[in-house]
Amino acid sequence: MIDAFDSLWDASRPAFEQERTWRRARTLALSTLVGLGRHTITGLLTTSAQQGVDWSAAYRLFEQERFDAGALFAPARRSVCSRLGEKEPLVVLMDDTLVRKRGKKVHGTGWKRDPLGPAFCSNFVWGQRFLQVSAALPEGAGACRARGIPIDLVHCPSAKKPRRNASPDELAGYRRLQEQMKVSTVGVARITELRAAMDADPENKDRPLIVSADGSFTNKTVFRALPPNTTVIGRIRKDARLFQPPESTSSPRRGRRSYYGAPLPTPEQIRQDDGIPWATVAAWGAGKVQSFQIKTFSAVRWTGTGDRDVRLVAIRPLAYRPRKGAHLLYRNPVYLLCTDPTLPVEKLLQSYLWRWEIELNFRDEKTVLGMGEAQVRTPAAVEAVPVFVAAAYAFLLLAGTEDRQGGAGLPLPKWRREESGDRTSTPRLIGSLRAQLWGKGMGVNLTHFVKTTEGKTNGIIIADALPAAVCYAFR
Repeated sequence: MIDAFDSLWDASRPAFEQERTWRRARTLALSTLVGLGRHTITGLLTTSAQQGVDWSAAYRLFEQERFDAGALFAPARRSVCSRLGEKEPLVVLMDDTLVRKRGKKVHGTGWKRDPLGPAFCSNFVWGQRFLQVSAALPEGAGACRARGIPIDLVHCPSAKKPRRNASPDELAGYRRLQEQMKVSTVGVARITELRAAMDADPENKDRPLIVSADGSFTNKTVFRALPPNTTVIGRIRKDARLFQPPESTSSPRRGRRSYYGAPLPTPEQIRQDDGIPWATVAAWGAGKVQSFQIKTFSAVRWTGTGDRDVRLVAIRPLAYRPRKGAHLLYRNPVYLLCTDPTLPVEKLLQSYLWRWEIELNFRDEKTVLGMGEAQVRTPAAVEAVPVFVAAAYAFLLLAGTEDRQGGAGLPLPKWRREESGDRTSTPRLIGSLRAQLWGKGMGVNLTHFVKTTEGKTNGIIIADALPAAVCYAFR
């Protein structure tokens, strides 16, 4: 597994101006993945046994912007594209996340709405907002599971509000800054940059790009500024106003061109209309291939799309039981808009369902890899450290999928059964990487060891249990 990681890291050499900086960054990246304590800069140095040397070079790596974030993520993007078919589109997942902080003077922090708060009360927490783009790496063809691989991360702070007695010019500048820094504006800029990077690659310049996003990106800011060969799938409200395309007339007419035709029912009314038949589509969701019932309109207009025809998809709620013998419950209905009316509905639905993978990326980055734990306060370091963590995480996931033997993780305990088809979790990938890195230092092969003890279980056995104890810490 370490060889696969090094192969990806070698491809990131253009992101660094100096080779010594690139080598130092590799040590810190591995420390980010295998560290057992808090993921601060000093914690990374201690993990790599550098607590007795000068630590200023590690801080300068982030404070003085000594690597290019776009070039650092480029090997991950190219690796995902190389595993796709020649004409298969690249599906990316886009969403923003909140990284909690405590320092009131940390760059880009502010009061944000807590997404984990109760539905009946809006709580606020102090933190930073980041926008991430992850590529979906399918595990097969058709209705199948995919894994999210981070390929872009950018700091997305809010505009600083002026004082109460600010002048009209200051308020006008604040309004313009608000428009430039809002998450949808940053999102469409990242989509445009990703499309430009794909066009620069000879192998991927003709590959379609599909962006799966939530409702915060389903607006005119994103839908009206898309680059060519790019499709966006987003969620809309159930009471959104929809229209038919305008009737085309050959005779010239006076006045402004019409964008909208006759009004259509709302998405909720379309779902409840018994006169519109349901269609069954198979897609992977909730851990297995499900049969989803949908209603679709291939060409509609929405106020956020302007003169662009989009496809509407209404998905019937999926029934489930929280446990065996429990009452049958239903999930909420979903309403989607797709900017490409010709996209097959099977691909449209599966691309949107893969969006859950970016939520799993956020969970791993925050809880397993400690994104946001680094105690840095300068603007450059605040933006660079999370990007560095996300890139190391992307290389770990790709290395685990390339190395089938090392990516399987350490041997499971006897009392634990692994079901066939279960995906290797991020902690198991990290445990396998730790075993390969630290096994030589301990003098044992931690990836394929079997130790049998004879006699009674007394206190003498604990003296020879160091490998097993370390493996337990790995997990």
